[in-house]
Amino acid sequence: MRILVTGFEPFGEDAENASGETVARLPERWSDPAIELVTAILPVSFGGAPARLRQLMTEHRPDAVLALGEAGRRAAVTPERGARNLIDARIPDNDGAQPRGVPIDDGPERRTARFDVDAMVDAIRAVGVGAEASDDAGGFVCNRIAYELARSELPGGFLHVPAVRSRGVATVGAETGGAETGGMAGVSTLGFDELARAAEAAVRALAEGVRPVR
Repeated sequence: MRILVTGFEPFGEDAENASGETVARLPERWSDPAIELVTAILPVSFGGAPARLRQLMTEHRPDAVLALGEAGRRAAVTPERGARNLIDARIPDNDGAQPRGVPIDDGPERRTARFDVDAMVDAIRAVGVGAEASDDAGGFVCNRIAYELARSELPGGFLHVPAVRSRGVATVGAETGGAETGGMAGVSTLGFDELARAAEAAVRALAEGVRPVR
């Protein structure tokens, strides 16, 4: 089985993106010969990110896709139940684009993720990392990729990680966080190693619900 896992490059004024840092740690940690991981970093671009994702899916023909992004207002790891058919950028993307209130396509207002969100939450909690399901992927590029995956034929979806940093705190992230609800809101105490452990568990949970399509 082959699973594509993506994160994002830094954006705004920050030198790190927690999702990219997490994905970068996965290959050296991965030890399951039954699951081939393909990892990649997407641009923080409303046009470039979905185009790059589609290119990766065509090139590698994965059986499932898990995309990671960071959410600045969340303390826990949060698999997304779906995505909104909306782009609403509080700040410009890395190409300078800042669409506000623009639909992605002429489809439904929301699309549901193509994986078992509750099973993924349980798997992440089982390795000692806090996790909650989320109903709001925000309006930035994270939601755009979550929507792209939700309308794809492949199993998979989107996972937000807290916007942690090696030093200091994130200056961006509110635009990715969505609504502050339940136990998700707050300042995270997690580090990159814990986020990588959570991502490993998420990949395994995704794989358990997937049969190869090739």
